[in-house]
Amino acid sequence: MFITGLGTAAPASCFSQKECWEVFSKSPICEQLEPRSRAIVRKVLTSDNGIATRRLALDRIEEAFELSPDLLHSRFLRHAPALATQAASRALEDAGIAPGQIDAVIVSTCTGYLCPGLSSYVTQRMGLRANILALDLVGQGCGAALPNLRTGEALLRAGRCERILSVCVEVCSAALYFDNDPGVLVSACLFGDGAGAAVLANEPNPRRVIRWVNSTSFLEPKDRDLLRFEQRTGMLRNILTPQVPEVASRRAAALFDQLIGQCETARENICGWVLHPGGRDVVLALRKTLGLTEHDTRWSEQVLRDFGNVSSSSVFFVLESAFADSAIPGTWFMSSFGAGFSCHGALLEIG
Repeated sequence: MFITGLGTAAPASCFSQKECWEVFSKSPICEQLEPRSRAIVRKVLTSDNGIATRRLALDRIEEAFELSPDLLHSRFLRHAPALATQAASRALEDAGIAPGQIDAVIVSTCTGYLCPGLSSYVTQRMGLRANILALDLVGQGCGAALPNLRTGEALLRAGRCERILSVCVEVCSAALYFDNDPGVLVSACLFGDGAGAAVLANEPNPRRVIRWVNSTSFLEPKDRDLLRFEQRTGMLRNILTPQVPEVASRRAAALFDQLIGQCETARENICGWVLHPGGRDVVLALRKTLGLTEHDTRWSEQVLRDFGNVSSSSVFFVLESAFADSAIPGTWFMSSFGAGFSCHGALLEIG
């Protein structure tokens, strides 16, 4: 399988972390929280946590604190199809193909629910064929990009399709929740909105060859409560625990060792790292466990700084950032992780 086109999209509204704190500190929600909780939010938003700005599907930052199930659902319904379509259109343009050439579309999300799913909206907005294979993957959290891509690989290998559109879109501002739980508060300070897309095919794009070499996944249901969504008062509430950075980095390192062993390649042959930037502590843990330098994680850190954690679409942003940086051809390692607890890894050959 080859990735022949890439595209990303984010809302136009860009908010600095300090701006978020200034508005939050004057909001009714802030007044309802305990002093310790207010201190947590202030520390995350005003100290150096690796994030400078986030893109949110809001006209005013004050809208982030106007929460109800109906309002959050309408935000997802309005922005998820638009962001997904924008990223997908850019991926098709990058691949140099027309919408009618796509045989399947696979859309992943975890921040909202639609029936029919987002694939219906993307198909309509992009003018894809009526007989297209449309698949919606939900509930995989921040790690969804690699399972999405692996599904595309399976369809290509089976000869069912020639070109596939892979899309991940998250409107994290449609899954905001505030209470005195530290993990809930940190989540509200980390996540941004965005979408990423890729065109997959059995033949490469001669302009830039990205070959999918091998991939694997690890699912540990007993760790499910470390990172997941739950429903409370009709809204999504993110559970985020302090163990996540250590668990994510350990699992990513194990998958990395497994993949290079299967492909009979040496660690020193890896010249690019496309890692999900789940947060500053996650990136630091990955750097330590995988034995990486700041230079190795620069693309992940750039995405985190400019967009925050954009959940499942993150690795598309990181991959795009890498190519904008004239990245070195060779073997790259890509990893995503999230709810489940799940972790995914892949080796790419960049030409």
